[in-house]
Amino acid sequence: MSRTRSAQPDPRATLRGGLPDRYLTPDDIAEIFEVPKETVYQWRKKRTGPPGFRIGKHIRYDPAAVHRYVAERMTIDAA
Repeated sequence: MSRTRSAQPDPRATLRGGLPDRYLTPDDIAEIFEVPKETVYQWRKKRTGPPGFRIGKHIRYDPAAVHRYVAERMTIDAA
């Protein structure tokens, strides 16, 4: 028998640090960081949180950019 595709780890999940392989919503960001959604919107307004972008009227976040943001914050806080 051959191995099924689901038995093999998804390399994209490894590259993205376990984050989903889709653009994230403000609800996703709020859940990941365990903060209210309003906080996510304030971060965007103040340009202090992970970088987001607009698709029409919707705000989305690239999982790779969120991962980089977390890594940068860890580096800054470790100094």
